[in-house]
Amino acid sequence: MYVRERMTTNPISVEPNVSVSKAFMLMTESKHSQLPVVDNDNKLIGLVTEKLLAEVNPSKATSLSVYEINYLLSKTKVGDIMKTGIFSINQNALIEDAALIMKENRIGSLPVVDDNNYLVGIVTRVDIFKAFIDILGVKAVGTRIAIKTKDSIGIIADITNIIKNNNIDIRNISNFNENGHLELIIKVRSLETDKLVEDLKAAGYEVISVTKQH
Repeated sequence: MYVRERMTTNPISVEPNVSVSKAFMLMTESKHSQLPVVDNDNKLIGLVTEKLLAEVNPSKATSLSVYEINYLLSKTKVGDIMKTGIFSINQNALIEDAALIMKENRIGSLPVVDDNNYLVGIVTRVDIFKAFIDILGVKAVGTRIAIKTKDSIGIIADITNIIKNNNIDIRNISNFNENGHLELIIKVRSLETDKLVEDLKAAGYEVISVTKQH
């Protein structure tokens, strides 16, 4: 699954000559915590965040009047405070690459660019969650079967062959390896899985759970 399949296209962005007050208004209206900054050609050059805007907003304890504060914020430009050298991701990258960058750098979203660094979208933590929900088939109709077994060559092939012999189609497979044991989570496109479960147990596999999703 690629970033381009999950990103939001035509994201809200600002140019560096936009005022801080305008950027803050756009963030408030769109409920975004950050905005990509682009040049006149829509190439990504930076990022402005809620934290950066808060840092330039005068303290409530300031002696400036509301008029003076608004005037100051209207004169301060995004280009004066934006972050450069920011994290971004290519639209053709895998969605798990985006998830890894976000996790390792503790960021909530990534601007998405094409091969020429033109801004084409944005991918957020919510987009990542939705993608992995789909990958795991959480909401899809069918049966989720969790199997615990030793981690050895041919195990997955053997299990999928048992499923095939039951004339049942596999929707998703994911696996988790811990201390030499494998936990397989298999989502199949059928609610009639009693015989399949019996066959798996007869073959020596430990079926941890069976959950039907209608």
